Amino acid sequence: MSKFRANSLYKLNIIFFGCGLLMTGSEVWKQWYLTFVLNGGRYQWWFFPFQLCSVPMYILLILPWIRNFRARNAFLTFLMCYGLLGGLAVFSDTSGLKYPVLSLTLHSYLWHIVLIIVGTLAGAVCIRENRDHILSPRLFIDGTLLYFLCCLIASFINRLFGTLGTINMFYINPYYKMQQIGFASLVQYCGNDLAIFIYILATVFGASILFSIWSLISHFSCSS
Repeated sequence: MSKFRANSLYKLNIIFFGCGLLMTGSEVWKQWYLTFVLNGGRYQWWFFPFQLCSVPMYILLILPWIRNFRARNAFLTFLMCYGLLGGLAVFSDTSGLKYPVLSLTLHSYLWHIVLIIVGTLAGAVCIRENRDHILSPRLFIDGTLLYFLCCLIASFINRLFGTLGTINMFYINPYYKMQQIGFASLVQYCGNDLAIFIYILATVFGASILFSIWSLISHFSCSS
C-alpha cells in the first residue's frame, strides 16, 4: 500500500470513527433523557438501540480496526445500502421521528441525516477501495448476510428482554403486529409472520436497488 493511500485510509477511518463516537454520545444522551427525565428512571425497552438505523453506530466504531478486506467491504456495503436505506426511508413517513420533546425530535432527524451522509461516504469509499473501482455482486451478498445476522440478533434481543417490557427490534417481533407503513395492511391478508418475512425481503430489495445505483456509479467513474 502506497504512503498516499495509507494516509488517505487513515483519514477516512478517523472520519468514520468520529461519526461513530458522535452517534454513540448522542444515543447515550437520548437513553438518559428518555429514562430519567421522561420516565422516572424506568427503562423503556422500546427504545433499546438496536434498530436498522442503530446498527451503523456500532459499525462505525469498529470499522477503522477491521484489517480483513472482505469484512471491511461487508461493513461498507451495509452502510451504503442498508444504512442509507434506513436513513432515506424514514422520510417517507416522519411520524416515527417525532417526540413530545423538541430536542429528541431534532436528534432523530439529525441521526437519519447522518445515516444518509455516512452511507454516501461509505459508497464512495467502497468504490475507491475496490479493484478497478468496480463493485462485485459478492459485496452485496456479504452486506446482506450481515443484515440477516443483525435480524437474528434483533430476534434474540426481542426474546431475551421481551418479558421486561415492550420491545420490537427491527420491527420483526412476531408477538407484536407489524406496524411499518405499507406492510401493516398485509397482516389482515397473510398474517403477521408472513408480513414480517415480506418486510425483511422488501428491505433486501430496497438495499439491492441502492447497490445497483452504486454499481452504475462505479462503472461510470471507471469509464470516465
